Amino acid sequence: MPDDRLVPLPGSERDPLPQAADAGPASTTERVEVTVVLRRQAPGTLGAAEQDVALARSVLSGHGLTVSSVHAASRRVKVSGTVAELSAAFGTTLRMVSSAGVTHRYREGGLFVPASLDGVVTAVLGLDNRPQARAHFRTRAAAAATTTTLPTYTPNQVAAAYGFPASADGTGQTVALVELGGGFSTSDLSTYFQSLGLPVPSVTAQSVDGVTNAPGSAPGGADVEVSLDVEVLGAVAPGARQQVYFAPNSDQGFVDSVSDAAHATPAPVAIAISWGQSEDSWTAQGRTALDDAIADACALGVTVCVAAGDSGSSDGASDGNPHVDFPASSPHALACGGTRLVASGATITSEVVWNDGTSGGAGGGGVSDTFARPAWQASAGVPAKAGTGSGTKAGTGAGAVTKAIDTVETAIKAVENAVKHNQATSTASGGRGVPDVAANADPLTGYQIMADGQMQVVGGTSAVAPLWAALIARLAQSSGKRFGLIQPALYAGLKPGAGVPGFRDIVSGNNGAYSAGPGWDACTGLGSPNGTALTARLRTPAA
Repeated sequence: MPDDRLVPLPGSERDPLPQAADAGPASTTERVEVTVVLRRQAPGTLGAAEQDVALARSVLSGHGLTVSSVHAASRRVKVSGTVAELSAAFGTTLRMVSSAGVTHRYREGGLFVPASLDGVVTAVLGLDNRPQARAHFRTRAAAAATTTTLPTYTPNQVAAAYGFPASADGTGQTVALVELGGGFSTSDLSTYFQSLGLPVPSVTAQSVDGVTNAPGSAPGGADVEVSLDVEVLGAVAPGARQQVYFAPNSDQGFVDSVSDAAHATPAPVAIAISWGQSEDSWTAQGRTALDDAIADACALGVTVCVAAGDSGSSDGASDGNPHVDFPASSPHALACGGTRLVASGATITSEVVWNDGTSGGAGGGGVSDTFARPAWQASAGVPAKAGTGSGTKAGTGAGAVTKAIDTVETAIKAVENAVKHNQATSTASGGRGVPDVAANADPLTGYQIMADGQMQVVGGTSAVAPLWAALIARLAQSSGKRFGLIQPALYAGLKPGAGVPGFRDIVSGNNGAYSAGPGWDACTGLGSPNGTALTARLRTPAA
């Protein structure tokens, strides 16, 4: 007989939410569906073992829950029940609170699982469905305290300034977008792309956990995020097919949307994520589950481009210390930082770190508290985490430096091993540096888009994630390759204080605790793209 004693689920603990206002008890008869994540069938492999799936089905059904679906490849089992049944099965108490303008289910402390599932279940997501992430966009109107003469751009003008390969437009590629609210309208897309003289791209909405494309549901908020993502991607890679995954803004919705996108058929060449939150706002089980989903995507040949945040080195935290945004800090994500770009046609006259101050926003970046420094970043000169307000550009490097990967081809072949080796266990040897790459994000030099029937100028690292996803689609079309975890190839041959081919090194500006300088830095990573040089580099092994 299965052991029905309840035992703690490691990493599921939630601290009290100080700003939460009590909104009464949760209805015990409300039916809720949650996502139960199972362990890998073996380290470094995809999918759950058949016996683990069968055991989870049996034990959870025995607790009065209904198994509604199984996704063995992504190790997810969806189960539903009343609030009373779920609370009893996972040893918690749910109530309603209001926070961040939303009323939601809420819990404190840790979860429990039946003893027979101890070590088999690694996460239970969705019981507490608080908003987990924020969209990383900033409007020019909100950022411009005074009149500015800085130029703004259409997305394809930004791509031209960065020399994106003209021979490719993303044809034959699929790119997924993850959206935690809002929607797009076909009339907006038709009007917008007609104004650019471009065909309307193929854009398909996908529903996750009951959430659908809902234009008009969040004017000025998530609608702007969705429009920014779709229109940047469509203007820069008009030949690419877009799959837009709409999910609840919760840890469950985030994990389910990334997992659904990664395991879709056809598999996307890239996933763009413009949402995130400071690492310390996540439970350990939520971070691990989402990092694992992104690692799965890499193993399937998908490059996951993630916005690094719009609140500088603090990431919006009020404790006075530097923080990085997750999931950008995942070692499996291509973290995308922000610059201020001044260009005319293909000529860039100025590019510095985006930093418009507290009210205007700044590009996120820094050093992870949670994820260890990946091997491919060991020779980048990532600093120790900065103290309050005192961090600087990385120096030339104490500590062990691994031998640089000699060729891009070798680096790409190393992706599988890099994904299999989970680096995210300790930061004792130094944390993962954020971001990896950058591009124009300052709303003062932002992107001309249409949202909710209105033309407006929008920036933020939200724009950089789909821009880089579009570049990945064009590079894949041009080279005939899928890149998956592309960072080993991008960092190959890098030494502290030195730039690498394929990037415009950003050496001026700061994001608060960190300053830009030659080579990798915690403001703009390796720099902004030189598409022509990057195409040549990824086609040809380095000398």
